[in-house]
Amino acid sequence: MQTADFDYELPKKFIAQRPASPRDSSKLLVYERATGAIQHKKFSDLPDLLEPGDVLVLNESKVIPARLTTVEGREVFLAKELKSPPTPLHKRGEQNVWECLVRGGKHFQVGDKFEISKSFTGEVLEILPDGERVIRFHSRHFQKDLEKYGASPLPPYIEQTAKKVPQYQTVYAKRAGSVAAPTAGLHFTPRIFQKLKAKKIQIEKVTLHVGLGTFAPVKVDQIEKHPMHAEFFTLPESVASRLNAAKKAGRRIIAVGSTSCRVLESCANSKGVLKAQTGETDIFIFPGKKFKFIDALLTNFHLPKSTLIMLVAALVGREKILELYELAKRKNYRFFSFGDATLLL
Repeated sequence: MQTADFDYELPKKFIAQRPASPRDSSKLLVYERATGAIQHKKFSDLPDLLEPGDVLVLNESKVIPARLTTVEGREVFLAKELKSPPTPLHKRGEQNVWECLVRGGKHFQVGDKFEISKSFTGEVLEILPDGERVIRFHSRHFQKDLEKYGASPLPPYIEQTAKKVPQYQTVYAKRAGSVAAPTAGLHFTPRIFQKLKAKKIQIEKVTLHVGLGTFAPVKVDQIEKHPMHAEFFTLPESVASRLNAAKKAGRRIIAVGSTSCRVLESCANSKGVLKAQTGETDIFIFPGKKFKFIDALLTNFHLPKSTLIMLVAALVGREKILELYELAKRKNYRFFSFGDATLLL
């Protein structure tokens, strides 16, 4: 399939610059695949749209302040922490070695060193084929320095001046490691979870640390040739066991976001049974790929020609998702990270 097949026009006015307040007041477009029925709801209606016994699977990864600025004013964006050595200069298990995006590449050659502060410095170890840098950071207290000097890694289409943006974090975030938010989860509030519990909706949590695999643009004409970056994930044994039992009982498995979906589909075998795992996944789901475990998806409106819209198209069809996006524009839905949501049943 062609990358251009997943393109659509989106005037800037539809790109949300800030989240709805309260979070669960965002809009929710509901599409039922079996009947073709469409409803326009609020996210706060979610518990009423689900059935007792349904299972929501959330990604509890926590966004780190991944955007750093050197003392010279140059930008370094942490994309992925590396555990295995891509270069002889990087020892296996060595801490604080990251694959990074940089602005002003001529200032980040192999061997170059830079300062974030006097006690927080970096050294370029390698330049990867796509231009990313492998950088070793030197800091006695890396996490504390990252919190002190780092900024929220907002996407470039969000125009924010604040260094830290607390809204760019789910209320249930727990395990630090993402460099972009699992945005489908941004709509949830404690009030929503109370209603879901009362409705007897099962909540399960997995982890996928969002990196370049989720948000890197597709640069090839044929989507099958797009190389997905691997991202770290964990599906605990207890969660896999409960999800397998729910699936066997015929209950709906609803992935909250593409990241939760990719964890489940990475861990499901050909018979639709999950195996608990911890590792990396570079799974790329696009039309023609069959879903092995999930039954439905709760997700945001995604960028044109992105791997995310391709994943959604694999579930509902390419023509249908583009049709739904055109409808959303006519109904003044808000798009992308801080935008509204879709429930695809």
